[in-house]
Amino acid sequence: MDEARTERQLAAIEEALGLGVEVWLRGGWAMDFWLGGGPTRDHEDVDWFAWSRDTERLTELLMTRGYEVQRADDQQLDLARDGEDLSFALVTRDPAGRVVVAGGPWAGTPWPGGMLEPVVLGRLGRLECPVVSPAAQIEIKRMMPVWVPGRPRRPKDAEDVARLEAALAVRTRGAGRASGRGGAGAAGRAR
Repeated sequence: MDEARTERQLAAIEEALGLGVEVWLRGGWAMDFWLGGGPTRDHEDVDWFAWSRDTERLTELLMTRGYEVQRADDQQLDLARDGEDLSFALVTRDPAGRVVVAGGPWAGTPWPGGMLEPVVLGRLGRLECPVVSPAAQIEIKRMMPVWVPGRPRRPKDAEDVARLEAALAVRTRGAGRASGRGGAGAAGRAR
């Protein structure tokens, strides 16, 4: 594992959390924070969800910290600094209150229910961060090749799904023993 890159990415995560803008980790870093034991693999970038209404503020705040915009449209905001990429998938709510894709060809398409609410917190070391719910993370990683034809199913996604499912099974069994029930609700509870 590239320890220097991991440290740079963790510093970027901490920096983004300190902006005062509501964001949620997604992708591999979300999994690592939710699992809480440390990075499971090298990460190419840091993936986030953010509200589309915060795009301008997020862009300005990150640019003042030396980030350069790589892509900015109504669906995605990508920035880079010193070889590290931050990628924000932009979301909004539809009239029914569901979290949906904010723009682009999939505008209005719902993301998995419960993806951002209730807030699930993950932790790595001293950093605590809102993350995409594990159940939504699994659905996204499984369905992305279906939702985006031509995008191959990646081995790292299959490995991430297996890690998340194993951890959910353990936590669900533990919650069932602690409550005297069959483990309902462990997947979406903040730790």
